Amino acid sequence: MCEVLTIPRSSYYSFFKKTVSKREQENQELTKEIQRIYLKSKARYGAPKIHKTLLSNGFYLSLKRVQRLMRKAGIRSITKKKYRPYPSKEKVVQLNNLLKRDFSTQTINEKWVADITYIPTVKDGWCYLASVLDLHSKKIVGYSFSHSMTSELVIEALQNACFSQKPRQGLILHTDLGSQYTSSEFTQYVQEHKIKQSFSQKGCPYDNACMESFHAILKKEEVYHTQYTNYSAAKLAMFQFIEGWYNRNRIHSSLGYQTPQAIEDQIRKTA
Repeated sequence: MCEVLTIPRSSYYSFFKKTVSKREQENQELTKEIQRIYLKSKARYGAPKIHKTLLSNGFYLSLKRVQRLMRKAGIRSITKKKYRPYPSKEKVVQLNNLLKRDFSTQTINEKWVADITYIPTVKDGWCYLASVLDLHSKKIVGYSFSHSMTSELVIEALQNACFSQKPRQGLILHTDLGSQYTSSEFTQYVQEHKIKQSFSQKGCPYDNACMESFHAILKKEEVYHTQYTNYSAAKLAMFQFIEGWYNRNRIHSSLGYQTPQAIEDQIRKTA
């Protein structure tokens, strides 16, 4: 057959001893590492964060190469659109907005934002997560989970934040105009701890954009991909996401691809 096709016998035998090129071997190793990082993030990381993680682990390659390898391996970040509720027509008294969309900070425990979000369960219906986020580190410094959306829920979240962070007087806490945050019980707690309250304008989510961003991450990376059986299962999942993933392992592009806890630790070391 080789004589008929005028092909050297050496070429015929080389075909059976085909070797993988050095570049292909590198791609195979990189793909394994990409899959490991992707699975560790529970499919939450896309190419930019995987690329930054690879660089921090000692791999030197471009973002485009990571994107090519991910496409070839069929790897992509999980994303789902956030549910947007209809605005309320109820008249709300406008309160003072100290933050005025100035999300810049010099250090931790200078400006906090807070809000409540809905978490669905099969047996127990809607449950509620109240969270407090530090604008400097993007860390969830306090949170609380409950069957009902009450003033006690948001007070407990703020209590947890104050207990863990021990902020100085003059801290600004920004929230929306929800009845839980404008209640006399919550206002009393805030005043006792010398915290300055700031409020968004009615129907303006951009005034609390950083808190909205956290809720979007929570929903896209966790809630929309899981069906929680009951209250206990949902509460455990929120703890694992916030403490086990978001605060200590999830890198943020706005933080120079560091974790919120790493930013806080750096500041406390130099304080």
